[in-house]
Amino acid sequence: MIRLEDIHLTLNSLAGPVNILRGIDLEITRGEAAGMVGASGSGKSTLMSVIAGLEKPTKGTVEIDGQDITSMNEDRLAAFRRGRIGIVFQSFHLIPTMTAHENVAVPMELLGDRDAFDKAAEELKIVGLADRMDHYPSQLSGGEQQRVALARALVPGPGLLLADEPTGNLDASTGSDIIELMFGLQAERDTTLVLITHDPGLASRCNRVIRLRDGKIESDEAPQPRLAGTSA
Repeated sequence: MIRLEDIHLTLNSLAGPVNILRGIDLEITRGEAAGMVGASGSGKSTLMSVIAGLEKPTKGTVEIDGQDITSMNEDRLAAFRRGRIGIVFQSFHLIPTMTAHENVAVPMELLGDRDAFDKAAEELKIVGLADRMDHYPSQLSGGEQQRVALARALVPGPGLLLADEPTGNLDASTGSDIIELMFGLQAERDTTLVLITHDPGLASRCNRVIRLRDGKIESDEAPQPRLAGTSA
């Protein structure tokens, strides 16, 4: 599903060029859940943006679902992402003037689906918001807004789901509920998941834990099993 080859990203600053990513090679297979961890500034969120085609690497190749996206222009990238890649951000990014129902219907409308609103309604039921469809984001709690964001990301049936600190703005209990929902839907639909998180415990829920440091992959391995009697 994902193949990165020798990915570099250098950005200019007043102090000179800054190397954000420095030679990333990575493959993530279809249906796999990969957790990315690392200190602030390690490059994990930037790497997610490169995978999503939101940031173009200075050097290297990005293949998603067998297609090289590094040579695509912005219009082709937008068309490619549509229906193939779902993204969940820490800050929800819902459209404030649209109801939950309308927010979730947006990607289906962009795909020209005549059943956009029916499919959006069904997805909102799945995430437990059947009775909140006509509410605006300002009328929803943080957890409810993130459920809407998750429904919007998943409604087109993407093969790849990218989640950048999806519980960062939520309390522990609400965040736990969102994670259980996300992992449950990911497994049920065999969706490839890349989860960016600062929480090693959360990352250990994935099949692999990829640790970044200074723009490079420091380690890439299966999480260590917890010993009986130890807490999560």
